[in-house]
Amino acid sequence: MTPRSLDEDDVRVRPGKGKSRARTKDRPGHVDAVTGWVVTVDRGRYGCIVDTDDGRTHVMAMKTRELGRGGVVVGDRVAIIGDLSGRTDALARIVRVEPRTTVLRRTADDTDPVERVVVANADQLAVVTALADPEPRPRLIDRCLVAAYDAGLRPLLVLTKSDLRAPDELLDAYRPLDVASVVPARGGDLTELRERLAGRRTVFVGHSGVGKSTLVNALIPGTDRATGVVNSVTGRGRHTSTSAIVLELPDAAGWVIDTPGIRSFGLAHVDPERVILAFPDLSGGIERCPRSCSHDEPECGLDSWVADGHADPARLESLRRLLRTREAPEDDRDG
Repeated sequence: MTPRSLDEDDVRVRPGKGKSRARTKDRPGHVDAVTGWVVTVDRGRYGCIVDTDDGRTHVMAMKTRELGRGGVVVGDRVAIIGDLSGRTDALARIVRVEPRTTVLRRTADDTDPVERVVVANADQLAVVTALADPEPRPRLIDRCLVAAYDAGLRPLLVLTKSDLRAPDELLDAYRPLDVASVVPARGGDLTELRERLAGRRTVFVGHSGVGKSTLVNALIPGTDRATGVVNSVTGRGRHTSTSAIVLELPDAAGWVIDTPGIRSFGLAHVDPERVILAFPDLSGGIERCPRSCSHDEPECGLDSWVADGHADPARLESLRRLLRTREAPEDDRDG
């Protein structure tokens, strides 16, 4: 058939716009959705805890299309619809992410503008650090503390391997910050640590090889988080945890959120003013500072605030050390 032999009966006419259903911006309200808590994330599947009339259920879910590219992370409170039976072949749907109370974030490095949410809705950050094998890295500890203050989390230092080195020197460096600390003995009593974790949602962070997974296994028997060893040449640990996971402490005493081992903690997203708010004895002096003050310059009003006796000079020096951490390039081989 040649083009000349075609007539109107041979041409397929598409229906006009008026014959198709008009699109709407209205979205379902999902009033029947139930609230769940995301405890695992794995390749687009979200493990959630849902409390129902029949008790607690572990549900596997996926995001609905209406959520778009909005991220769902471990710790999120979400609205879920669909099959909530918890059967292995069931798959529910996440239709909404509830507002977050806290957000622990980091960037890949200090120049990366893209923030990565580590955990949502936690209230405490436990920085796990070995006193030896591998050597402690104070710069990384400082960065984790900055991230905790920025997120509004209560920081906690957990110092492991005290059988290899005494903790006094490292504790002295952080005493002016008034950071709570625990030094659990290897294979010993964990009562003090359990008391620090009781009733809280605590994120465990630390670089590989510091004994973080070993601690989690001791706190929550039967967890079987993988543990590794430290490379004798590089002094670094091998990554053993591959994703964050929420675990319940025995007797419903609290929650631990175990995260993969880290080698860097970028702080490109952190606003210095949010860090200073974590120092109530110093934050009152901000009004004395010039506009856009870095709080580490000759004209900084915090110096006169301290000189007038409103705060300890050691606290100001510790604050400035943390703020400098944001500016200094991080080298994962350094302490």
